[in-house]
Amino acid sequence: MAKAKKFKRVDRSKPYLNILDVLVKEKTFLAIIIIGIILAGIASGYAQAGMWLGFFFAAYATVANDSIQSLGTFIESNKAKRWWVLWLFVGSIFLLTVSFSWVVFDGDVTYQRLLSPDGTSKYPHPEQFSFWQIIAPLVLLILTRMRMPVSTTFLILSVFSADTSGITSVVWKSWSGYIMAFILSFLVWYFSYNMIKKYFKSRKAHGAWTAVQWIVSGTLWAVWVMQDGANIAVFLPRQQSLFQFIIFAITIFFGLGVLFYLRGDRIQKVVSEKVRISDIRAATLVDLTYVILLIYKLFISTVPMSTTWVFLGVIGGREIAISLARTKKGKKHRKKAGKMIFRDFAYAMAGLFVSVALAAAANPGIREEIARAISNLF
Repeated sequence: MAKAKKFKRVDRSKPYLNILDVLVKEKTFLAIIIIGIILAGIASGYAQAGMWLGFFFAAYATVANDSIQSLGTFIESNKAKRWWVLWLFVGSIFLLTVSFSWVVFDGDVTYQRLLSPDGTSKYPHPEQFSFWQIIAPLVLLILTRMRMPVSTTFLILSVFSADTSGITSVVWKSWSGYIMAFILSFLVWYFSYNMIKKYFKSRKAHGAWTAVQWIVSGTLWAVWVMQDGANIAVFLPRQQSLFQFIIFAITIFFGLGVLFYLRGDRIQKVVSEKVRISDIRAATLVDLTYVILLIYKLFISTVPMSTTWVFLGVIGGREIAISLARTKKGKKHRKKAGKMIFRDFAYAMAGLFVSVALAAAANPGIREEIARAISNLF
């Protein structure tokens, strides 16, 4: 009897086979996205249904995507802690932060990021939600699943902008934030690298570092909520009733619980792959640089800003500084850092282009302004 041939796996290097592998592996996630798109198509004709469906999509998508910037280093450097301890700490800060804004600003939970003191808004609350507005968070979920650190602010707020000024003001503020973050982070890590290497690498962290990090991380999280809470609240009325506020707060509170249970999920890799970021002292220094810039940007203007771009600037400046300051021979580590920063920046730019496309699809006025701008170039 002839001996059966040993099974040989088919070569998976062919593009179409790789795509099939991804589809099989991600079948549950794809099913959720497809169901979400179908529900968005149904709800787009109804004001209340569209509002709440879009809000629930945005609540999870925003928290999941932005975990890398506001909570990523905190999660990475506290792997040994129980997930529910981290959740209760961060969740309590969230509830206190949004409650303060809701009381002080008469129902506005965004610290006037969406509603000016005179009652006007560049991001008006629609009477009926369009299909593109509702699926914007789903697009964010897809990009998050691909580990792309795109700007939540661009992707979601752009589809609510009344005109292009609501987009350009956010872009310019975010660009300046990225440049400032990159430069500040580079200077901090380049000129202090030898001291940091000497004390951080050879000595075990003192117990006091844990308290310092939790204070810095808690402050960072509160400031992030003040800046980016608008990305979730944009689906709800600019001045929320008590019932709406309770749903808003409870939904995000338990969404944070899911995030910590999953330890940041896939997007966490953007932080985990950075050099020695799991060291609590390095994580604290990164968060301190980040929170200083966010506080500065928070008080100079109420214009919403992409905190993702500021975070990428902080991380990018740090990686480049370390690669240049290291005495290690060869250029391999420098090339690796350069490729990593370029990839993160390219993903962020891709998210910006997707955001503009969604905004044009959702708003005829923006579509016409973009068309005029393009025609003027030629």
